[in-house]
Amino acid sequence: MLERLNEALEYIERNLDRPIEPAELARIAATSEYHLRRLFSALAGIGLSEYVRRRRLTVAGAEVLAGDGTLLDVAVRYGYGSGEAFARAFRAVHGVGPGEARRTGAVLSSQPRMSFRLVVEGNSSMRYRIVEKTGFTVAGKRARVPLVHEGVNPEIAAFLRGIGKDTLRRLEALPGREPRGIVGVSDRLPADPGERVEGTELDYYHGVVTDAGTDVPEGMDSLAVPAGMWAVFESSGEFPRALQSLWRDVFTQWFPSNPYRSRPGPEILRTRLSEDGATAEAELWIPVEPERADRREAARGAEV
Repeated sequence: MLERLNEALEYIERNLDRPIEPAELARIAATSEYHLRRLFSALAGIGLSEYVRRRRLTVAGAEVLAGDGTLLDVAVRYGYGSGEAFARAFRAVHGVGPGEARRTGAVLSSQPRMSFRLVVEGNSSMRYRIVEKTGFTVAGKRARVPLVHEGVNPEIAAFLRGIGKDTLRRLEALPGREPRGIVGVSDRLPADPGERVEGTELDYYHGVVTDAGTDVPEGMDSLAVPAGMWAVFESSGEFPRALQSLWRDVFTQWFPSNPYRSRPGPEILRTRLSEDGATAEAELWIPVEPERADRREAARGAEV
């Protein structure tokens, strides 16, 4: 899988002065466009589209300083329809406009070329299982909250403090489905993981998983989830750091090593805190689907 990703990165380098279609990159990587974007973001720490943009403007910056053609020539060569659009994008990356950079020989920023490699440590393993689920409903209270990558999310914490014990009792009285008990569900995140920056908004549900079509108590919110396959990962450790590291580990370690890819859908987290709140045991449910056999064969063929 990493070899195919590196082939996609080479394709980007050869085509920085041409249109680059994510669908073509997904074909080279032998996966879906959706999974490619999620996997790239998890591995690289930057979105695929943002990486391409920064690489283009890095190369364009060198040409601006070298005086290779007019600024409009450089702008058009790297896909910008006008000098103004090029100047805005150039300034956003380099902190200075292209005209000023050429006149003064300004110091510019550089996005290095990326490549992926697998470091095998052999000192840890991931516990997971695959579950086929019929359609179900998430019932509970919903809030629109910002994404926080590290530490406690203060808006989620405040939201949870506002949910009364009577509400939780009514939810727990509903017919339960796995994962049982009170869960946290993240939905309506941007499809492109590169856009999941700190502060990105999402729908957060605090509630239970129940049967499809269940009558939700008055004053509650609900989310209908269609049937599908889920990968369920187990984790334990320091709260909340261990849980926030789990999503990264799923995409950087598990997906490249297993014949599955992610699919659109909510992510479900069932957490059990220790009495002092310092540690937690958790299950993370990620919607997945089997990777197509022809894609796996293509990937194996490329390695021969």
